[in-house]
Amino acid sequence: MTVMKAIFAAVSAASICVAATSAAANELLATRLGAILGQEREALSVVPASRMNILTSLPPAQERGLTTRSGIVYDREFLAAQPAPDGGENWQCLAEALYFEARGETVRGMFAVGEVILNRVDSDVYPDTLCKVINQGTGRRYACQFTYTCDGKPETIAEPRSWERVGKVARILIDGAPRALTGGATHYHTKAVNPSWAQRFPRTAEIGVHYFYRQPVRTASN
Repeated sequence: MTVMKAIFAAVSAASICVAATSAAANELLATRLGAILGQEREALSVVPASRMNILTSLPPAQERGLTTRSGIVYDREFLAAQPAPDGGENWQCLAEALYFEARGETVRGMFAVGEVILNRVDSDVYPDTLCKVINQGTGRRYACQFTYTCDGKPETIAEPRSWERVGKVARILIDGAPRALTGGATHYHTKAVNPSWAQRFPRTAEIGVHYFYRQPVRTASN
């Protein structure tokens, strides 16, 4: 028993020593960190506020590759600064297509989907108005061009903020925004599917959750 007591006493003493050493080390570390932070605060205090704003702000949109020569910036801040959108039937059709097809995409992704629809309007292969392109094949379940128009689900606008956002994208595109994102694409699909036509069409871009493709050019031999 005497030996065991001696062992326990030695262990206890060692534990107390380790704890005391650890506490002292922590206190020393805290003191040094405090001194370092104090020096940093002192150094930053002499930096002018204007310079601090520059150092702590994001680079301009141009430097982040989000803007185009026309002044369009592919981010939500740019869209938020645009006036409330409105328009006629074709604007309504394009806004609805963007809402149901791309409202969860990035701003760049929304513009890209819109480009595809406008590229189809310009093509001789498709109808010549936005509404006709978007509703092509509607009425035949899952045989339409844009799934939301023939999936049997009600087309309910339930997210006002998203609706305003896609409406602004639609307005900008209809007003003549350059289509420089998709390389003239006329088709797209989400990365979750692999349609058979995607094996035959040249892929032109990958933006967000979508792949984009251009309709192959037909030749006399085709």
